[in-house]
Amino acid sequence: MRREESKMSETRSTSVYSVCAMCTVRCPIEVEVENGMVKHLWGNPHLLGGRFLCPRGAAGKVFENDSERLQHPVIRDGNRGSGKWRKATWDEALDYVAEKLNQIRKSSGGESIVLGDRGGPFTDMQKAFIKALGSPNYVNHHGSCSNSVHNAHNAMAGHRRNTVAYDWKNCKYAVLYGRNILESIGTKEAKDFIDALERGMKFTHIDVRWNYTAAKANRFHMIRPGTDYAFNLALIQVLMSERLYDADFVERWVLGMKELASFIEPYTPEWAEKETGVPAKAIKTIAHEIADASPAVILNQGWMTAWTENDYYFRRSIYILNALLGVYEAKGGLLFNKSEADAGYKPVRKLVTGIPKVEKKRFDGVGWKYKHLSPDYGLAQMLPHAILNEDPYPVKAFICYRYDPLSALPDPEAFAEGLSKLDLLVTIDVNYSHTGWVSDVILPESTYLERTDPVIAKGGPKPALWLRRQAVEPKYDTKPKWWIFKQLADRLGIGEYFPYTTIEELIDWQLKDTGFRLNDFDQKGYIELSREQILWDRKDGLKFKTKSGKIELKSSMLEDNGIASFPVYENPKTPPEGHYRLVTGKIALHTQGTSLNNLYLNELQSENTLWMNTAEAGKLGIKTGDLVEVSAEGVAQTVRASVTDLIHPEAVYTLHGYGREIPLQSRAYRKGMRDNTLMKGLLTVAVGGNCPVTDCFVRVRKVS
Repeated sequence: MRREESKMSETRSTSVYSVCAMCTVRCPIEVEVENGMVKHLWGNPHLLGGRFLCPRGAAGKVFENDSERLQHPVIRDGNRGSGKWRKATWDEALDYVAEKLNQIRKSSGGESIVLGDRGGPFTDMQKAFIKALGSPNYVNHHGSCSNSVHNAHNAMAGHRRNTVAYDWKNCKYAVLYGRNILESIGTKEAKDFIDALERGMKFTHIDVRWNYTAAKANRFHMIRPGTDYAFNLALIQVLMSERLYDADFVERWVLGMKELASFIEPYTPEWAEKETGVPAKAIKTIAHEIADASPAVILNQGWMTAWTENDYYFRRSIYILNALLGVYEAKGGLLFNKSEADAGYKPVRKLVTGIPKVEKKRFDGVGWKYKHLSPDYGLAQMLPHAILNEDPYPVKAFICYRYDPLSALPDPEAFAEGLSKLDLLVTIDVNYSHTGWVSDVILPESTYLERTDPVIAKGGPKPALWLRRQAVEPKYDTKPKWWIFKQLADRLGIGEYFPYTTIEELIDWQLKDTGFRLNDFDQKGYIELSREQILWDRKDGLKFKTKSGKIELKSSMLEDNGIASFPVYENPKTPPEGHYRLVTGKIALHTQGTSLNNLYLNELQSENTLWMNTAEAGKLGIKTGDLVEVSAEGVAQTVRASVTDLIHPEAVYTLHGYGREIPLQSRAYRKGMRDNTLMKGLLTVAVGGNCPVTDCFVRVRKVS
């Protein structure tokens, strides 16, 4: 007996390689497990070059044990948004959802069902599910994030933003536009960026406010809000007029130089100085500096790019500059992400490719009304219009997987009005969300530490296969995504498109043609497909997926659809008298609203504040720490002021995602201001497919 007790008391430790899910960067991690519990979370040293991890990643341990996360399926037991739920078994909840979906398919067709998610590399299952239902209507969060930059690059080069990687290790000069790379971080990218600075990389930071990244810059210019495009036009004008561009690269790979030269002529640095507030001399200096450093130059395209009505053309101008400087597939520039095929392997199988094509047109107009926009991202902001107006047809159901449009998109009141008319609203998540709070059913997914997910192909100059792997048993009555969608598919008569019963069977099916197996991930957590960078020949091997096979400054995709490649510059909207442009951002501590209720992270920062220019605040009698009311279009939020010289007088700034209105998230409940409620009337489609979220003008007044 004593010997058995001694054995039971022995510590059982192991390490599991996996992929973090505390934000959308999805860093590779090593999970240290002791006696079936998470002891510590580290970065995967085989991929990161160390065991470092950001605060969000480290706080995954406390999220795992959080009693305020979703614990079991629930079905609404009152009006939508009432917060009245009844606990349900998985069979009961899944039967409820499947019965409703079957009724909707029979009465209104599969196209009346929409599925939305966060996007990223783990989307195959969601896309397969909605396609198998006979619906073309997959959308993700990019309408309020990256639509403009993805679509801009696609129309010009035939590639999305995420088809190129940044060679920070060899970069000599970088320009960042509102990209706070050291605070809204990807761990490895931030480390590579700091390493580049220590090696001697120079960089210019352009923003409406000074921040931590700006503190590291060689040059910082506080630009007038909304005029980044004018700044870039002047850079292009200098490169063109003084012939500072890479003539050999341009001759070989770029079309439309004649049209660009004619368009750009009036946009001089002197003109741009009046628009932007950046001195003409500084613009000329930066133009010469990037030309001298080319092609080892990165003009960063940005992450959250849903800024203004002209954001699409601003992002195009970044790619134009990159093209003129010849940075594509150049050491220190933009390197194309390579696939399994580029490394000599068969691709990982995808569920979505085995499902018949859906011929129905999309609810949001992508592909027929907006032919230049990508269906890979869609226009989630169009959902309320489609529901309320049955345009172009009735939309009856919305399935939200790890996506919260009522937090992410502008004007949540208008969006919620549309959701209220649905026959079925389902949320699948690990956490409570604003959208989940008004749903009919919430299906709780197991956390990233409690589940194994399908294999993903990680593109890059050195492509690899990655695997998120289960480290511990689920703490509550939650299930992994692969199980949830398989169960629903079987109930809906589409189970044939999900040919597995366990995650191991699914992974074996995915890897069948590659020559690899599940146990090949054991040693490092990933499978390296190439030890050396795969680089295409810059003379004749670049693969631009446009009609011409080249970079099209005058875009055939745009011109064929009646959209000008070079429209005349329009002045950005100026705040009315007594108003300020509301600008938002994020920090390393939090992933917008999704981490605000995390016990550790909430302790470190539980509220946002409102940055306001010192002179403007003085006019209103506002000092740091004062409670202020921020209002727009009849909506008001209150927040503490942070008065500073380090923001442009036309703008105010706050961190996005605060002011949570979900009572069961007690630590984050009504802490700070909920910024997107002020963005009235901005559920629109700019030319790049983005909502112009910073075209929001607010009043500020002192409360106490």
